[in-house]
Amino acid sequence: MMRKAIIKTIFTSLLGSGIATGFAQDIHFSQFDMAPLQQNPAMAGALYGVEANINYKDQWRTVGAPYKTFAFGYDMRLTKKRKTKGFMAMGFHLFADKAGDSKMGTTQGNFSLAYHVQLDKKNTLGAAIQPRSFQRSIDFSGLQWGNQYDGMQYNYSLPSGEMQGSAAFNKYDLGAGLLWTYNNTEGDIHVTDNHDINAHAGFSVFHLTTPKYSFLGTQEDIYMKFVLHGGLTKSLGDSKVAINPSFFYYRQGPAQEIYFGALFRFLLTQDSKFTGFKSASAFYLGGYYRTRDAVTLRFLYEYAGWGFGVSYDVNTSSLKDATNTRGGLELSLRLVTSLSNNLGSNHSRY
Repeated sequence: MMRKAIIKTIFTSLLGSGIATGFAQDIHFSQFDMAPLQQNPAMAGALYGVEANINYKDQWRTVGAPYKTFAFGYDMRLTKKRKTKGFMAMGFHLFADKAGDSKMGTTQGNFSLAYHVQLDKKNTLGAAIQPRSFQRSIDFSGLQWGNQYDGMQYNYSLPSGEMQGSAAFNKYDLGAGLLWTYNNTEGDIHVTDNHDINAHAGFSVFHLTTPKYSFLGTQEDIYMKFVLHGGLTKSLGDSKVAINPSFFYYRQGPAQEIYFGALFRFLLTQDSKFTGFKSASAFYLGGYYRTRDAVTLRFLYEYAGWGFGVSYDVNTSSLKDATNTRGGLELSLRLVTSLSNNLGSNHSRY
């Protein structure tokens, strides 16, 4: 039973990672707010003057070699002050992914250019494009095939009988997105002030060029990916608590993913508006559910403009027999600055 589950896991992973290309799907982080440009290029400059993020994910350690993903993102507004009619922003996002014994990997760079229209003091509407470039690679020597078992043990010298193509290829791609934001504080209160109501909703499309996605040189194209997302942050009365529900919906070819949940924000200290010596801090606790796949438990701590997040995915899908319900550990680090001299922002993204 366990052997069959492991074989199924490896086979499914190969399909999802690009050997069968038509089923290829993009990577994703459970801490989606820490990788905003991966979700929607219109997130560039939408909420902060400057934002930088680092992400690391370690997944499926119980099934062969673990899957590891590293990412870095940066975005900024190109104007020092918000103009009455709108402002431009730019950003870039880099990630590198290694999967399984074959070290199947993706290295990708994205550049986002956005413009946000100021509808009024509290509402903005932004649009963006995102040119992308990526490289896919694989180490065929790390794979073992049934034809290489001599009846007693695995023998690497035996021919696999499998067709092996190029070990790497490069492609170019394009994405685009729209984003609406609402912020009742008009940019004057920090993220950890407990008097805020803010919301967002966005839609993005990736792989508009549907590039070829095969190591074997065949004609399979990667499917376009559609993303619908939204969230709300609402302070709960005069307490030091705020609720932060959010959701994502992904559609890529025959595959879809629904991800929803909520965090609770607990205010620890608040900025001094008179001396400037005291920095705001807060922590978040909560969880999300990825339908038919995993439950994510999450913790986030914020101090001034810094944020440190930890999450863990508990596998609930049919792969739990092979993974022993273990999913992925994820770590993230974020630094944001507002357009003023103060660190932080009034807007909690998700």
